[in-house]
Amino acid sequence: MVGKLLMRGMLAGVVAGLIAFGFAKVAGEPQVERAIAFEEHVHAMEGEAPEPELVSRDTQAGLGLLTGVVAYGAAFGGLFALTFAYAWGRVGKLGARPLAAWLALGAFVAFVVVPNLKYPANPPSVGDPDTIGYRTGLFFLTIAISVAIMALALNVRAVAARRFGQWNGALAGLVAFVVMLTVVLAALPVIDEVPAAFPATLLWKFRVAAIGMQAVIWTTLGALFGALAERTERASARALRTSGDASAVKQAF
Repeated sequence: MVGKLLMRGMLAGVVAGLIAFGFAKVAGEPQVERAIAFEEHVHAMEGEAPEPELVSRDTQAGLGLLTGVVAYGAAFGGLFALTFAYAWGRVGKLGARPLAAWLALGAFVAFVVVPNLKYPANPPSVGDPDTIGYRTGLFFLTIAISVAIMALALNVRAVAARRFGQWNGALAGLVAFVVMLTVVLAALPVIDEVPAAFPATLLWKFRVAAIGMQAVIWTTLGALFGALAERTERASARALRTSGDASAVKQAF
């Protein structure tokens, strides 16, 4: 069963990557082109020669972008499916689609929203090349902290729900998540390497497009995988009804 879910998760991830590629071409690439034009203009004003292209822009915006987002979608689709397989039946009585939707929302918050609150994406010409490794490390550290805080908040919700009811438990978990996250984000180093002359509108549009691309991936992944997993759920139920034998359930997958 896990193998079938893994394949379906990777398939959903590939589809999500293809849709995200289309979104990136429409919403993201124009902002990248403008940022590159700004960088070239700054270099020209400073009398610097343009740096040679190791990979052409056509390749970067075409095959390179397509390969990157599809590989990203397939990888996270597989991880999403494994997480779903572990959570299925262990987190209440949620069906396949609701569970997939909640997992996708949680992943989007932990992997995208939280780290971008502290270290948002930057277009070309923004950021010091010497600090790329440092900034990347902080970004992934923020993701790890976000996942840990979310896990702690879920535990707080579970404990509070047993004592004060589901609604109050959910509120307690949410408050715990916000408080812990606020403290941690405030403690992390601040990085602001945006040039003073860089257009604020362009920076805003690029960051919105970057988050929008992730939103497309996780929305598609959650919705499509949920539909595919629901077929597995129905096949299991049919096998149980027709045979009542555990071996028949295994054959249904």
